[in-house]
Order: sequence, then structure tokens, then C-alpha cells
Amino acid sequence: MDHGPILLTIGAILLVSLGADTLGRRTGLPRVTLLVATGIAIGPYGLDLIPEPMGDATEFIAAIALVMVAFLLGGELSRDKLKKNGRAIVIVSLAVVLVTAVVVGLGLIAAGMAVVPAVLLGAAATATDPAATRDVVTEYKAKTGNVAAGGNGFTQRLLGIVAIDDAWGLVVFGIAMGVAVGIQNGGIAGVELGLAADVAWELFGAVAVGVIVGLPACYLTGRVLPGEPTQMEALGVVLICGGAAMWLGVSYLLAAIVAGVVVTNLARHHRRSFREIEYMDWPFLVLFFVLAGASLDPDALIATGLAGVAYVVFRLIGRFIGGWIGGQLAGLPRMESAWVGVALTPQAGVALGMALVAAAEFPEYRDALLAISIGATVVFELIGPILTRLALSRVEHRAPKKE
Repeated sequence: MDHGPILLTIGAILLVSLGADTLGRRTGLPRVTLLVATGIAIGPYGLDLIPEPMGDATEFIAAIALVMVAFLLGGELSRDKLKKNGRAIVIVSLAVVLVTAVVVGLGLIAAGMAVVPAVLLGAAATATDPAATRDVVTEYKAKTGNVAAGGNGFTQRLLGIVAIDDAWGLVVFGIAMGVAVGIQNGGIAGVELGLAADVAWELFGAVAVGVIVGLPACYLTGRVLPGEPTQMEALGVVLICGGAAMWLGVSYLLAAIVAGVVVTNLARHHRRSFREIEYMDWPFLVLFFVLAGASLDPDALIATGLAGVAYVVFRLIGRFIGGWIGGQLAGLPRMESAWVGVALTPQAGVALGMALVAAAEFPEYRDALLAISIGATVVFELIGPILTRLALSRVEHRAPKKE
């Protein structure tokens, strides 16, 4: 195999990220949106400049990037932050997930879609793109020089919500799959217990992997090289966690989040581990976002038709209403309640994964499920980061400097 084209492509993509940073500063667009748009432009549905072996590596690169992001998100759930924001994180995340599923599902049924695919798409709509959300937050904080993004804990709460909402989403999706099977079999009594067992294994198995990997990592952190863990140590822990989760067939995102939670709360020199991952994750994320854009088919937008438009609209409505309800129940300021759901708009791989699982279980709805999921992914990967940035700026400028 000639590796020259692959190396040229990787080098060019990494240099393009510098241009995305510059253009983002001048236009106000998030670099994630710019990188995804670049991927669409140079991918097989655009100029077709990416070598085929490079496209085949997308899933592997995505796994490395996302497991790093998940570990870093787990680091946001420290004991102090949970003591301060834990109640709000749980309430808002649950409200956003449940309201989004209900609004999208009922909205699609009202728009004329069959009940089974509507229920499944409503569940898939609950997923958030943790990589895009976290990068927009990091980029925004770097540009404003504001560590707390508004001084009121909004950023901490947002990252905490992103860290756990996909776990709630997996539960909702498992329930939706069971309900869909029951409806298909003539009633809820037909719900398969096996689906419940699969969801339980996906969640509790992932938690177990995170704890089993995280506890030894707590002891090692700061001891392999006293006071300063090496990059190999941090990266090794993260990759072992993700690899073990994939091997066992559980959620590697949730496993890495749990490992991050364990390390940040129990390790003696935990911050150094997270800094080492932060130093390494951006090149992988650049490749991930560009290759993700290259894999998106803009024609899927046309294929979705009015059903795709309805899905996008109802998901936006569900995010806003869910964030507002959750924010009010959690006692958040009105400005945060109004914008937290908007900040959770990005959606990508997890939702598409749910759609693939649903399509395999219900092949008669495969075309509709995949067309709408892929089409919505194109939309939300482009506009989601923009809406997250907008939400951060609104809360930043209007929220009080101190709680």
C-alpha cells in the first residue's frame, strides 16, 4: 500500500485546522462547523480529494477522539463541581432527554409518520455530540479569556449535562426499542425482555469497565513519574478503557466518562492526567471532524423530505422546552434556562448509531430511519456548534458576574 497519499492528506487536514481557527476568529463561526464543512467539500460528495483508505480509517480515528473527549468530560464531574451543580446537571439532563424524545416522537406522528419509526427517531434525537459541544466551549473560553464562561457556572453545568445525557439517552432508546417491538407484535405485552437486558449490560457494564480501569489509574497517576505522569500513562489508561469497553460490547463513551470521574475524584495528581489528554486530543478531533464531514451525504437532506424537516424542527423545539423546564425545576437563572437546551443542539455519531441499531431491528423502516438520521446529522453538525456558541455568548453577556 502506498502510504504517501494518506500522509499528505493527514498533514493537509491538520494545516487546514489552522485556517479554520483563523477564519473562525474573523467570522465568529465555530471551528467545528468549519471543519465539518471542509470535510463535506473535499469528501466523496464534493471534490473527492480524500484517499479511500483514509476514509476507511474514520471509525478508528473517531473512537480515539471520542474516548479522549469522554474521559475529559468525566473530569468535569469532580466532587466539588457535583456538590455545586450536581442537582442541576441531573435535573436538566433528564428533562432535556425526556422532553426531546416526547416532542420529536409525537411531532413526527402528528406529521403523518408511522408510530414505530416515530418512537425510535424520538429516542435517537436525545443524543448529543460531546466532541463538538466540548470543543465549542473550549474555543469560546480561550477567545474570551473567561475560565467560567459567564462567572455563573453555566459552562460547568453544560459540560456536566453533556457528560451524562447520552447515558439517559441510551436508557430511553432501550425503552423505545422495547415499546416499538411491542407495538409491532400487537401490544406492549410483546416487549422483549432481552432488550432490557441489553440496555442494562450497555450501561452497567460500561460503568464497571470505567471503575475497573479508573481505580488502578488513580494509584498510578503521579507515581510512574513522581508528581508528573507521562503522556504514555494517561493515553494508555484512556485507550485501555475504550478498548475494553468495545471488546465487551458496552458503551465506550460512558466507560471513559466513568473512568474520568473516578480519576478526578480519587487520584492525587489528577489534573496532570487530564492536561496530558488535552494536549493530545485536538489533532485527533481535527481528523474526526473533517472525516465526519466527508462521510456525510448532502443528498440525504433531499431524501428526508418533509419528515426530515419536521425532525429537525421538533428536535430544536424539544431541546428548548426541555432545557427551560429542567432549568426552572433546578432553580437556574432564567437566562440559563432559556439557552441551555439550545446549547445542547449538536448531534452526531451516537444518534446515527442508534438509528443503525433500530434499522437492523426494523428493516421495513430502514430507509426512513437512516435517511432522516443522516440528513439531520448534516444539519446539526453544521448549525449545532453555532447555536452552542450563541448560547454561551448570550449567557456570558447577560448573566451576573457572581451567583
